[in-house]
Amino acid sequence: MDRDPTVCVMGEDVGHYGGSYKVTKGLATKYGDLRVLDTPIAENSFTGMGIGAAMTGLRPIVEGMNMGFLLLAYNQISNNCGMLHYTSGGQFKIPIVIRGPGGVGRQLGAEHSQRLESYFQSIPGLQMVACSTPYNAKGLMKAAIRSDNPVVLFEHVLLYNLKERIPDEEYVLCLEEAEMVRPGEHVTILTYSRMRYHVMQAAKTLVNKGYDPEVIDIRSLKPFDLYTIGNSIKKTHRVLIVEECMRTGGIGASLRAAIIDNFWDYLDAPVMCLSSQDVPTPYAGTLEEWTVVQPAQIVTAVEQICK
Repeated sequence: MDRDPTVCVMGEDVGHYGGSYKVTKGLATKYGDLRVLDTPIAENSFTGMGIGAAMTGLRPIVEGMNMGFLLLAYNQISNNCGMLHYTSGGQFKIPIVIRGPGGVGRQLGAEHSQRLESYFQSIPGLQMVACSTPYNAKGLMKAAIRSDNPVVLFEHVLLYNLKERIPDEEYVLCLEEAEMVRPGEHVTILTYSRMRYHVMQAAKTLVNKGYDPEVIDIRSLKPFDLYTIGNSIKKTHRVLIVEECMRTGGIGASLRAAIIDNFWDYLDAPVMCLSSQDVPTPYAGTLEEWTVVQPAQIVTAVEQICK
């Protein structure tokens, strides 16, 4: 916001309260109430306002207090945000970032445990990225703000407490590039967001059992970085996808289809996908754990693939 006066933030409680997870803390005091705009509880309206602001030259960042609330703005995101550049014949660009907390938290209930990447992936013209560390959260956010395309940035409610030393110097990450988390030889594990940490926990067990998994945080949910993914598959010849998204119509299903379409000849085993169960997320903590992928399931899946 220091660098570009056209950047502004809008959403519920983003101003003097600092956001529901304190992502915008202190920004209203520094930049004023017009650039850090508190909105009414009206997601469809303020998302539309953000899209209109983007059309006229601003670079708005629209926060959904919880990503599940953005279902109320689905019309604006699909019909206007993703398509206006095309339907206007290129007369308008929509440099907007839509971001907020999502995923399965700690007993937040079904409505507050949504994974909207499956909803948004079919919208033409929309880019989607998911951050998983403080380092890539900053780098992807800056890249999304500077992009002339509409970008949805998925943040996970359980990752806000992560701490990491990040560089003082300027850096921006590529929105369409996966991250190699752990090189390996035996199997490619593709994951993103919170599941990165479940995979890395499982990787420790797998190494002790004699396996050498390669772990890739895909980060770009649309489009996929098939170059990085493909190079890994050509080396390991086995793939496991681990996601928190729903099994039916999720990111994993789309990624598996892309792998089969592009790298079928390099596969020595079927592509496996571990996803959340197709049920509303229970409030009870023990039941909630049963609906999402756990590290032990990842270990078992790798053992099956590598037989």
